This record gives sequence, C-alpha cells and structure tokens, in this order.
Amino acid sequence: MARTQGSHSDITGPRIRAAALSLFARHGYAAVSMRQIAGEVGVQAGALYNYTPDKQTLLFELMRTHMEDLLSAWDTEAPQAGGAMVQLEAFTRFHIRFNTSRAEAVFVSYMELRNLSPENFELIEGLRRDYETRLEAILRAGAEARVMVVTEPRIASMALIAMLTGVNTWFREKGRLSLAQVEAVYWDMVRRSVAGEAGLGA
Repeated sequence: MARTQGSHSDITGPRIRAAALSLFARHGYAAVSMRQIAGEVGVQAGALYNYTPDKQTLLFELMRTHMEDLLSAWDTEAPQAGGAMVQLEAFTRFHIRFNTSRAEAVFVSYMELRNLSPENFELIEGLRRDYETRLEAILRAGAEARVMVVTEPRIASMALIAMLTGVNTWFREKGRLSLAQVEAVYWDMVRRSVAGEAGLGA
C-alpha cells in the first residue's frame, strides 16, 4: 500500500483504517465514500490515496488484518498439551473473547464479504477456511479418540463458529452476565453438542 513519507504516515494510516472500519460498520461499505473517511480523520480526500489506492483495497486490508490477527492469536494461545476436549474448550473461550473485543471488525468481516472483488473474496475465504480447519482438526481428533460424536467435522466446525460468533450480536459488558460467565454457558452447550450420550453426565 502506498504511503506518505515523513512523521505523519505512521499516525494517519492507522487513523484512516480505524475511521474506515467504524464507518463501514455503522453505515455499510457501499454507503461510505472516501470523502467521508477523510472527513472522519480530518484530512483532505485526496490525501487518502497516499495511504490506499482505493476503497476496495481498504476494505480488503481491514478484513485480511482481522483474519490474520485471529489466526495468529489462536496459534499462539492454543494449548500445547491436553486432549481434544481441552483443545475444544480453549477454542470456544478464545473465539468468544477475541471477537467480542473486536465487534466492528467481526461485523464488517461477515457483512461486507459480498462487496469484495472476486480475487479479494477468494483470499479472505482462504483465511476463513484456514481458521475453520483449526477447529475441524480438533473435532476430528476428538472423534478418533472417541471422546466426541461428530459425524461431519467440517459442517460442525462451521456451525460452531457461527454460534460462537453470534455472541457479538447480543453481549454487552454491563449486561446480566460477565464475559467469563458467557464463555462458561457456551462451553457447556458446545461440550454437550459433541459429547454424545456418554458425555452428557460429565
């Protein structure tokens, strides 16, 4: 991405991305102009092109950064020991915690996929598949170890991720349940969904 030279480039670039993310989340990608983004940052519209060639690239880079951060964070936090159930609990709690702290990025990443160019869509979908594959591997390992009953690990991984991501639509920090309590409730649902009859009393 093209960048200006000088002391303001490292400051203005992140501010442009933050402003674009907020505007896309509030109004939708199609309704937001580069002029609006510039106004939010407090620069002339033409100055944006020193940081990004166009609005499509800005959307793509926001989505790519979110997915790469998600993958990197899970690869760092994933337990190095323990069985499939330990891994699954860690994934459940991680996904909820990571995404609730990035509500705007999650919303844009899901709702604006349709506005990506075909090439950019394919790249983002590849990153999403990479993440789904991490969970799928846990479910397959659990099924092989006979601690989980999962007949379609690929479908199950997508369904579980969709359920966990849904926390973002209703969770509020000042609500009745803390985030830790929400994690516990969702982990119980996830555990029961894969444990089979033998694990329901656990």
